[in-house]
Amino acid sequence: MPSRAESLLRSLEDARHLRPGAREVERRLRAAAAIEPRNAEELIRLHEAALFLRAYPHSPRVLRLCERILDRLTRQAAALSRSDEGDGDISAFDALEVAGVGGTTIATDFSFELSRRLAARHGSRVTIDWNAVELGDRMRAAWPDFIPLLEEEALADANVPYLDWLSAAAGARRSDPRWLIARYQRKALPRDVRADLFEAMGVPISWDLGRSRASRTRMRRPGPRTFFHDAPLLARRDVSLDEVVGGPPMPIRRLSRAAGEAFVAMVQDATAARYREFYTFTHADPSSVLAARPGRGVELFLVGVVADRRLPLRAAYGGFVVKNAVPIGYIEGLAFFERLEIGFNMYYTFREGESAWIYAQVLKMHRDALGVTSFSIDPYQLGFENHEAIDSGAFWFYRKLGFRPTDRDVAAGVAREERRIAETAGYRSSPATLRRLVTHNLLYEAPGTSSRDWDGFHVRRIGLAVNRRMRRDLGGDAARLRAIAERRVGRALGLRPDELPPAQARAYRAMAPALDAIPDLARWPREDRAALAQIVRAKAGREERRYLRLMQKHPRLRAAWVRLGSVLNS
Repeated sequence: MPSRAESLLRSLEDARHLRPGAREVERRLRAAAAIEPRNAEELIRLHEAALFLRAYPHSPRVLRLCERILDRLTRQAAALSRSDEGDGDISAFDALEVAGVGGTTIATDFSFELSRRLAARHGSRVTIDWNAVELGDRMRAAWPDFIPLLEEEALADANVPYLDWLSAAAGARRSDPRWLIARYQRKALPRDVRADLFEAMGVPISWDLGRSRASRTRMRRPGPRTFFHDAPLLARRDVSLDEVVGGPPMPIRRLSRAAGEAFVAMVQDATAARYREFYTFTHADPSSVLAARPGRGVELFLVGVVADRRLPLRAAYGGFVVKNAVPIGYIEGLAFFERLEIGFNMYYTFREGESAWIYAQVLKMHRDALGVTSFSIDPYQLGFENHEAIDSGAFWFYRKLGFRPTDRDVAAGVAREERRIAETAGYRSSPATLRRLVTHNLLYEAPGTSSRDWDGFHVRRIGLAVNRRMRRDLGGDAARLRAIAERRVGRALGLRPDELPPAQARAYRAMAPALDAIPDLARWPREDRAALAQIVRAKAGREERRYLRLMQKHPRLRAAWVRLGSVLNS
């Protein structure tokens, strides 16, 4: 017979799908509030059920009951983390799908920039766990700059007691990342080199979440009026991408600089608390944050990258999804002309919610904000070398929403599977079959914009074409390739990097090899070359939306780079 706690937990987990049923769910929540979790596993189950219901509440009373349970669980998680009396293993709190519970501690190595920001925001709750660091040559390479005479021992002796030296120099601040980070910031080296030296140490940052609003348990972002769900949740069959993406423009607003900074801090905390870090969030530009409220208690955000961290060709955007004040997922987008490579990740807790409807709104916001019309799903998102995506059936989620295969053999395999599904009740594709279907990307095109131009494209192929040319014509000399490209492209476009503002010069130098790979660039009509010069400058502009819009108006550049990046050219 299941224990009382087990029965209550099952009852609460089932309540996610009991709609309508507000009164009954309230009763189950009151009963579950009496549970005293005996171990991490029980606490996590109660936490995840309550957090889901907090994002998808049946009623105001359900919302309040969930908040009370979650608040109490923060204290209980802290007690379990400090005690050896529980009958379970607290390492369960570290699993990626549940990490970030209030009252627990996370420990991992983040980038230099994110470590700096976390330490600045959370003070003494963020420390360095030196017991988890392998000391050695990496310290010898960097520490003598700020620990005098260390090089005497580091260069000549074995088994150097680096932590003794650090303690002598830093004292009580030995484990304070702010002290160490400040020393690295003072090094007379390029920014990226300083960051590389720090990151090479693999310094584990230990973050005690406690009752912080940065934890999954307590993070809230007030937004639109709460939407209550005392009716069945919208399923995939209720959603038409064509109707949403092809519908009227979505109202989108820009956040103020101050509000953008608060958003960036929140999204960095939200991802770090889940043992994740994303380039677009670590290097986000607070002045570029866009927000939209499509309804049903959802708020969507897009943020670009600061000018000196942008990619050479694509425009990188990060996205975030908040549902009834609860963060529930993130988006990674790489835009190139009207094409967007999009990664959508609904946090595990919320995957039985209205994912399809939310995803449709995400595509709509990207279309309206960035002008993109072709949406590409990378094979990894579908399940290529990704067991979790295979197990969850990610391929069919996207296929049934309207994404199509771009590879002929995959398309034939999909057609066979769809016939079997139609003819055989209860048929499900086997994992082996799914692995054969996820070797190429899927594509969705907004209504009225269908094109096969992007089917065989990958931006990687432009880079590979440049490198093959470097090997063939220049003996693999990268410095010479860059110098020749900058000179030739500069003549064609009337640009000189030494006359450009620093950010524009950096963007020009990064883009020049790909532009020089266009064989007839110098023979383009003058107006096309002038428009391309504007695109180069816009890459380093206030935000990359203008860069994208200008590219979308340049069919000659599009045709040249699509040709270079297509499979027939590889």
